[in-house]
Amino acid sequence: MAEADRQTQLLVIGAGPGGYPAAFLAADHGLKVAIVDSDPQPGGVCLNRGCIPSKALLHVAKLIHEVRLMASHGVEFGEPRFDLSKLRQFVQKSVIAKMGSGIVQLMRSRKVEYLKGTATFEDSQTVSVRGTWNGRIHFDHAIIATGSVPVMPKPFALGDPRIMDSTAALELADIPARLLVIGGGYIGLELGQVYAALGSKVTVVEALEGILMTADRDLVKPLEDRLKQDFVAIRVNTKVTRLVPTPDGIVAELQGPDQATRETFDRVLVAVGRRPNSVGLGLDKTQVEVDERGFIRVDQQRRTRDRHIFAIGDVAGEPGLAHKATAEAKVAVEAILGEPAEWSPRAIPAVVFTDPELAWCGLTEREAREHNISAEVVKFPWAASGRATTLGRNDGLTKLIVEPGTQRVLGVGIVGAGAGELIAEGVLAVEMSAVARDLADSIHPHPTLSETLMEGAELVLGSATHLYKPKRKEAAEK
Repeated sequence: MAEADRQTQLLVIGAGPGGYPAAFLAADHGLKVAIVDSDPQPGGVCLNRGCIPSKALLHVAKLIHEVRLMASHGVEFGEPRFDLSKLRQFVQKSVIAKMGSGIVQLMRSRKVEYLKGTATFEDSQTVSVRGTWNGRIHFDHAIIATGSVPVMPKPFALGDPRIMDSTAALELADIPARLLVIGGGYIGLELGQVYAALGSKVTVVEALEGILMTADRDLVKPLEDRLKQDFVAIRVNTKVTRLVPTPDGIVAELQGPDQATRETFDRVLVAVGRRPNSVGLGLDKTQVEVDERGFIRVDQQRRTRDRHIFAIGDVAGEPGLAHKATAEAKVAVEAILGEPAEWSPRAIPAVVFTDPELAWCGLTEREAREHNISAEVVKFPWAASGRATTLGRNDGLTKLIVEPGTQRVLGVGIVGAGAGELIAEGVLAVEMSAVARDLADSIHPHPTLSETLMEGAELVLGSATHLYKPKRKEAAEK
C-alpha cells in the first residue's frame, strides 16, 4: 500500500483492554480517533492469547472436575474423551473470533479507524506505521497501550517448540504426558490445572518459598490442597538451572533445598512473568521516560513526561491486569478532555481463575503486617455456608480486614468456587469506605455464596448466625 498521511485528534497504540476502551470513550465524546495495532483483529493479548482463551479452557477443566465430583453424589458419567481439534475450534471461533468481531462492529459504529501495523514515534506528535497499512499519523494526543509479553529467560530460549510460553501453551498443540511448569504464579497454576484436567501429569517448580506469594497464606491453602491432588508435585524453593532438549523429551536440571535432580518432560511451560512492551516504539524521539524495568513513567492522570503522550495498562506499571488497563483508559481520556480525572483507586481486584478461585482486593493481611498497619481480621469458613454445602464445595473461605474502632472495610479476600464474581462486592465496600455494618445490614439472598460476606461482617460486629464466636474472656466477665 502506498505511503499516506493522516491527521487525528487521538491516536491509540494498542487495541487491547486498555486501548480500545480508550478509543471508544474518546469517540463517544466527539474526538476523531485512530487505533494502530499489528494484530489481525482488536482485543490485544487479553482476547487473542491471554485472559479470554485461558478462561474458556479453565471452564472446560472445571466441568471435568465437577463431573468427576458427581460420582460421590451418586451420578456417574464415565471418563471424558477429548477432541483437541473441536476444543481449539471452540476457543478460536466460538470465543475469540466472536468477541473480536463484536469489537470491530463497535469500532465501525463509533467511526474509530483501525490501522493494522506497528507504530514508531518520529516526534511528540507523529508516528510512522508499517504493516498492512503504511504511512504517517499526526495527532494531538496519543495513548500508548501496548501491553506486555511473556518473559522467556535466555537459558530457556532454546528454539525448541516443546519449551512453551503461555501463548504457545494456549494453542493446545497436544496433551503432553509429562508437563513441567516453571513458575508458581497465577499463569502457571491456571494453565497447569487445564493440562492436568486434560490428562497431563503436571509438576510445578517455584523458586520462592510458596506459590502465589502476593496472596495471604490462609487463602492460598485451600487452593494448594486441591492442586496437590491435581498435580504430580509442587516443588517450592526449587530452581530450574538448565533445560536440555533430547529426542526423548526436555531434561530439566532442578536444584532443590536438599539435592539436585534431573527429570525428563514431554513439554515445559515457562511462566515466570511478563515484561512491558516499551521497546522499539521510538520513545527516544519524544520526552517519554522509561524506568529500569521498562515501564513508562506516568503521573496520576496517566500522562508521560511528554505532554502529548499518555500511557496505560501493563506498559505503564504493575499490576498487569486487564481491568486495571480499562480503568486507566477512562482516566487518560478524561484528562485529555480537560476533566479533573485522577488515578487513585483504593482497591484493584486480583483474581486467580483456578478451581477453587482465589480473589482479593484492598489491604491484605500480609501487607498490614509488613507495614505495621493496625487491622482486625475476621474469617468466615465456607463449612458454615449452606450454599457451599449444596455444591459440595465447603473448601472456601471469606476474609474481611477492617480498621479497629471504625470497622471500616480495608480489604477482602475470598477463596472458593466463584470467588472472582464475589470479590466485586468487596471492591465496592473498600472504594465506598463501607463499614462492617453496611455489609451486615444489606440483605443478601439465601442460599448464596454472597452470604459469606454478610456473615463475615456480622462476625466483626460480634455474632454471625451460622458460626459461633465465643466472647472474649474479659467481655464475658463484665
